[in-house]
Amino acid sequence: MKFLNKNVKIALTVLVGLALLYWGVNYLKGVNLLTPVNHFYTEVESVDGLLESAPITVNGFTVGQVREINYDYANNKISIQLAFEPKMKIPEGSTLNMVSGLMGGASLVLNLGTGPALPSGSMIPTTDTPGLIDNVKDNVIPMVTDMIPKVDSIMSNVNGLTSDPALLAALARLDGITRQIQISAQQLTTLMNGLNRSVPGVMNNVNGITNNLNGTTGNLTDFSTSLKQLPLDSTINTLNATLANLQALSEQLNDKNSTLGKVVNDRELYDNANHAIASLDSLLTDFKANPKRYINIKVF
Repeated sequence: MKFLNKNVKIALTVLVGLALLYWGVNYLKGVNLLTPVNHFYTEVESVDGLLESAPITVNGFTVGQVREINYDYANNKISIQLAFEPKMKIPEGSTLNMVSGLMGGASLVLNLGTGPALPSGSMIPTTDTPGLIDNVKDNVIPMVTDMIPKVDSIMSNVNGLTSDPALLAALARLDGITRQIQISAQQLTTLMNGLNRSVPGVMNNVNGITNNLNGTTGNLTDFSTSLKQLPLDSTINTLNATLANLQALSEQLNDKNSTLGKVVNDRELYDNANHAIASLDSLLTDFKANPKRYINIKVF
């Protein structure tokens, strides 16, 4: 009896260990055997990287997982057992499609229908809606394959262009232009520094010129005031009277019937005056030459 009790204990220990091992392996796979689930099934022709414990998502949220993947030899299809949380209700008309991941592997996406809830154990059909990786394989990769020869041709042209001596000479000239620009920038900086040092003196000169202009403006103002105070009206009247007298005198001189006109325009009077002046000049000359003729001095 004691031997039997010992063997029973060993057997129970082994069974418990196996049960814990099975539970632990499934737990590590993401399957919690202690949590109640509803089972559904689907059939696909290819799993394409889909593994047990792969997630099942609705709008990106995980609502279940792949529990088992078995091959149906009778129908030549792959049967997949799905496990959903009991709160997840799957409407009639729902479908599944398999999506490949960017880093490998695949997952199932559940597209909810609009009918009544399906009972546990029902079959959910799959569709061939392409995923991101499928789009990359079908669209992007062929485009990249077609572009590779073009890229190779472009690279050959670029290599030929970069090895062209004319381009190398242009780059050398460009390097020289860059150095000249740097030198010009340094000279401009030096010039600006000199201007910054000279600006205060220039501003002082400008201020002095401004002050002189202000003083000149004041003098002009005083001169204008003095001009306003002068008797310009009486001066202008006097000038007008003088001009009138000169005009009258000019008219008298031009009038041959007036006294001044006769004096100016009488040729005989002019000739007589000239003759008198000539006679007077002869008299003075003779007086200087013979003074005794005109002065008689007697000495007693």
